[in-house]
Amino acid sequence: MKKLLNQSFLTNFISLLIIAVGYVSPFYPETLKAIGFFAFSGAITNWLAIHMLFEKVPFLYGSGIIPARFEEFKASIKALMMQQFFTVENIEQFIETEEQQGGKVLNLQPLLNAVDYDKVYEGLVSSIMASSFGGMLLMMGGEEALLPLKQPFTEKMQHTLSEMVESERFKHALQQGLNAHKIGEDLTGKIEMVIDRRLSELTPQLVKEMVQSIIKQHLGWLVVWGGVFGGILGAIFGFA
Repeated sequence: MKKLLNQSFLTNFISLLIIAVGYVSPFYPETLKAIGFFAFSGAITNWLAIHMLFEKVPFLYGSGIIPARFEEFKASIKALMMQQFFTVENIEQFIETEEQQGGKVLNLQPLLNAVDYDKVYEGLVSSIMASSFGGMLLMMGGEEALLPLKQPFTEKMQHTLSEMVESERFKHALQQGLNAHKIGEDLTGKIEMVIDRRLSELTPQLVKEMVQSIIKQHLGWLVVWGGVFGGILGAIFGFA
């Protein structure tokens, strides 16, 4: 958040400074003003677009899309866990392997390694591109503008999943199923109940903060590049 504010502030400050110089400079005043105004409009527009992802702005349709659609985020998280992680086949294979090795019935690292994080990232990108901000991102390079998010998103998701499976509640539910020799659908049902209870504790604010911690600082570069490209267009306009 602090990084984003610094990026936005510096970009907008430099743009306004160029505008001010244009009013007092004896050399190319109109060109300098055009560069400054174009840069400022590009930067402030992209800053507003980023702000609108996380905050509801009165009279601006589509703003606050992430907290407004937090139920869909929760459903996506559950689908990810149950379809990519805790499938009946994966659980049965996991239990058989661990029982053969002996004693390591709670080592879930193999299942974590089996998650296809690339597909999860692609799903996030598709959701953003399908939202009302898809058009704005297309102007800034489309999906390629979100590539810097892939690595931090993957690392954050791996960390979150690791924390969840290491929780005492999760281990207790899994241990109960294993002690009773319940596998497959029975154990999957227990895990699904645990996930449902945990997801029910999420609020729009928590979902917003979770997504912010992953992507917002990287989206700050949209403000910078909005100012840069706006300035270039201003220069072209000024010399035309």
